[in-house]
Amino acid sequence: MNRYPLWKYLVILVVTLTGLLYALPNLFGEAPAVQVSAGRATVKVDTGTLSVVEQALSAQGVPPTLVAFEGTSVKARFETTDQQLKARDALEKALNPDPANPAYVVALNLVPRTPTWLARLGASPMYLGLDLRGGVHFMLQVDMKAALQQRADGLASDLRSALRDKNVRHGGISRNGQTVELRARDAQTMEAIKGVIADQFADLQAVETPEGTEYKVVASLKPEAARRVQEQAIKQNITTLHNRINELGVAEPVIQQQGTDRIVVQLPGVQDTAKAKDILGRTATLELRLVDESTEGQAAERGTTAVPFGSERYLERDGRAVIVKREVLLTGENLTDAQAGFDDTHQPAVHLTLDAKGARIFRDVTRENVGKRMAIILFEKGKGEVVTAPVIRGEIGGGRVQISGAMSSVEANDTALLLRAGSLAAPMEIIEERTIGPSLGAENIAKGFNSVIWGFAVIVLFMCIYYMLFGVFSSLALGLNLILLVAVLSMLQATLTLPGIAAMALALGMAIDSNVLINERVREELRNGASPQSAINAGYEHAWGTILDSNITTLIAGVALLAFGSGPVRGFAVVHCIGILTSMFSSVVFSRGLVNLWYGRQKKLKSVSIGTVWRPEAGTAVTQAD
Repeated sequence: MNRYPLWKYLVILVVTLTGLLYALPNLFGEAPAVQVSAGRATVKVDTGTLSVVEQALSAQGVPPTLVAFEGTSVKARFETTDQQLKARDALEKALNPDPANPAYVVALNLVPRTPTWLARLGASPMYLGLDLRGGVHFMLQVDMKAALQQRADGLASDLRSALRDKNVRHGGISRNGQTVELRARDAQTMEAIKGVIADQFADLQAVETPEGTEYKVVASLKPEAARRVQEQAIKQNITTLHNRINELGVAEPVIQQQGTDRIVVQLPGVQDTAKAKDILGRTATLELRLVDESTEGQAAERGTTAVPFGSERYLERDGRAVIVKREVLLTGENLTDAQAGFDDTHQPAVHLTLDAKGARIFRDVTRENVGKRMAIILFEKGKGEVVTAPVIRGEIGGGRVQISGAMSSVEANDTALLLRAGSLAAPMEIIEERTIGPSLGAENIAKGFNSVIWGFAVIVLFMCIYYMLFGVFSSLALGLNLILLVAVLSMLQATLTLPGIAAMALALGMAIDSNVLINERVREELRNGASPQSAINAGYEHAWGTILDSNITTLIAGVALLAFGSGPVRGFAVVHCIGILTSMFSSVVFSRGLVNLWYGRQKKLKSVSIGTVWRPEAGTAVTQAD
């Protein structure tokens, strides 16, 4: 009756050991570290960078406890913050000999102290939020007027191309604020302009006004189109911020929209605020220029003569010099997409898509410069680097460009990524900045940890006194619930915040409620004269329906908080929902396993240790004890 088959005990054992294993990394804390990542989009961090870091630290006599290459960065872990600061200075000198043009970002960070054997098993601690770990908080204001003006500039260019294709001779096109003004010499031309706008530019609304002897058509974005431009600007800026913050190696950064034109950025664990602001404010632009292939230009590439007048010298990724003309043919504003793929000979290539203005300019340039080289230059912080310099094989129209040559699939993917990594869709400025120190975060952790521990201790004390051995079983189940909750949060790599700790404390109270229902149901069966074995079986069977119903209704409320809440509310809801699910296993399956293991083997069980069982009909109290 009260015996589990072997497989159930094995399931309980596996779940318990797995929970202990994945909850264990949270006990080791964090260590000061220095992270090295690429300072420019054209710089790669690889195992070679790892060797340079190890040599630089060894030369300066700063012994790291661990140096590892993780994804796109190298992290060196140290015992003290003094070693961390010395290591940062040593790596800055070794990796960035020219401070004005740094190739790498050397930033202070915090990394887990998780032992290597645990890390190899995929066990890692929970992420801690800004309120627990410390870090920086930024509020960024997006310049929506600039976004709309940029869109108006693009539409003005597209209108010129469309009117030229339709042979409509207008009197001039100019942008005035967020509108585009077109002038016509007669009413017929004005109607032709309005017809082109109506047919090809669905986002524009046109209003004509007489202006002396001429006519003027004022085209402006429709309200819904303007709203789409603003929404797209916010989304693109958030995506770009995500890519930039990855260079800092921040665990679980918070980047979210607030209102219609603001973005909140929270970087837990970031110690170097100036470095964070520098990366957030970084701009990147693309330019296409012709390579100077004159005799003087080729000699300048070899370094035998000075750069000729009207040209400039830039370096490729492998360090080779390229002399390009100063005239800019196209910029990144004309590039709408860049994807890696293959050419007709199945060799790796990069496929570019240009807007209408870019397609027209590119068609004219390629027709007039067949056999010459064109350089694609990426500018960051005012420093340019040549991404690629292919040879023009023929006239290219239609706005679709293919870059191919001696490149691998990896290089093609890298090049496409670089070409897509343009500047922000709209300018931003920091309007609010807050720094939460690590000491305040540690204080919050201590207070939250103490609240959970004291709550757990008081519950255990009450249960053991009131329910005796069954209270011990319930306390062990409650402890497993806490372990499983921490383990699941760690496996999901969820971010724990102060509201999350509050939800954890609440989960303890809700989890023990299930055991209280079970224990009272067992007492009720004993009070009604059932044998101890029958009372245990009936108690668990009858309490299960009530436990399931109450947990499902509470889970529905938690899911609603998760779906409709944001920020701290979602953090609370995540821990709340996971705590409900783990409590159903620990309070029912695990505690039943302990009871079965202890009492199930006893065939002639006369009593159980569950505290005082009151018998109202006799007016007496019987203490059930072994």
